[in-house]
Amino acid sequence: MSGDLVDFAHFTKLELVVGRITDVVVHPAADRLYIVQIDVGRDAPVQSVTSLVPYYTVEELTGRSVVVVLNLEPVRMRGETSEAMLLCAETADAAESVLLAPSREMPPGTPVV
Repeated sequence: MSGDLVDFAHFTKLELVVGRITDVVVHPAADRLYIVQIDVGRDAPVQSVTSLVPYYTVEELTGRSVVVVLNLEPVRMRGETSEAMLLCAETADAAESVLLAPSREMPPGTPVV
């Protein structure tokens, strides 16, 4: 185990949900970034700026179910707002990055517990 321990109360503050990627474009000012729109079961999709270009094509991402962290503070990345984070498993050398996803189809907005 590495890093600081987090108690359960802090962990439960994370809003983890199933999302479905509805739209993907390559960031116009960054070769390694995508701008993705994610249906998380709300009235409007949320946007994430993610560095998945080396690992997935636009076609592979579009329509894919993913695990999303919703309640991170939004950040600006190369002029775009990232409102959510897609969770991935990534090797130490960053040679591979694999999106986490439910093993069966679940509706957007389903809590991850």
